[in-house]
Amino acid sequence: MEAVYIPHLLKAPKRTAEIIVDDNISELDTLIPVKGKIVMRHGGNFLEVASQAETIITLVCDRCLQHYNQRLKIDTSELIWLESELENIEDLPAEREVSMEDLSEVLSPNGHFDPQMWLFEQLSLALPLRKVCGENCPGAAKTPLKDEFQLDSRWSSLAALKNQLNGSQD
Repeated sequence: MEAVYIPHLLKAPKRTAEIIVDDNISELDTLIPVKGKIVMRHGGNFLEVASQAETIITLVCDRCLQHYNQRLKIDTSELIWLESELENIEDLPAEREVSMEDLSEVLSPNGHFDPQMWLFEQLSLALPLRKVCGENCPGAAKTPLKDEFQLDSRWSSLAALKNQLNGSQD
């Protein structure tokens, strides 16, 4: 997928471009290529990007550490503001306060939009936080408990204190 030059969208019919996706994304390890579409619409001072895509990825279960496959599907849209860079990067202070309005995606109106990177970000956001292979996940392997008489010698003082306390409660 090639980057889209944003001013070219102004000349497109209805200021809209559509990209059919049937490709691997290099940063995302998938079993099959990502399939779907990305629609970009130039709205004057913003770029509206929407996508429906899906793929299959291999995850590692957080409980039992087994590998399992999961379908990853997105149906999302985002508004990206188009603003000229008002400040020179070298003139920025080392620290500055950031308002809530500044916490949005901004691109130059004369720049490029990278649909592959945007799709990677959206698919990454769709990854599950808790990775569990299924309802019947066995969980972590249970280790058998050692006999109380086979205690590590470093715990012998604590075991003596425990016996002493148990004896005084009788």
